[in-house]
Amino acid sequence: MSEALGNFEGLLREALAPVEPPEDLALRLESTLESITEMAADELQEWELSAMRDPRNWARPATALVVGGGAGVALVLLRSRRRAHGSSGGLSGARESAERTVRDLGRETRKLLGNH
Repeated sequence: MSEALGNFEGLLREALAPVEPPEDLALRLESTLESITEMAADELQEWELSAMRDPRNWARPATALVVGGGAGVALVLLRSRRRAHGSSGGLSGARESAERTVRDLGRETRKLLGNH
């Protein structure tokens, strides 16, 4: 019985071991988020305002707005997090890190909106 328990514990330890993500995961995620944001922007550009009178036509633009907005926010946070990841500082640098993050968020948001 104790042998089976030991084997089970070993299998459990092996199954719960931390796994490192692939190195290019952040770049692939960023690329995917950029393409989703661009597709949503294209969908919204093609939509005609005259079609707004009929609520049946609201599904595609609403979906594009929600999905594109979510992808844009995730992209901004991903880029900001990547920039902040390289810096250290602990509690003393918390304020500087927060200020830098807010500046990065603003810069990335302006980039996505086309207001370089």
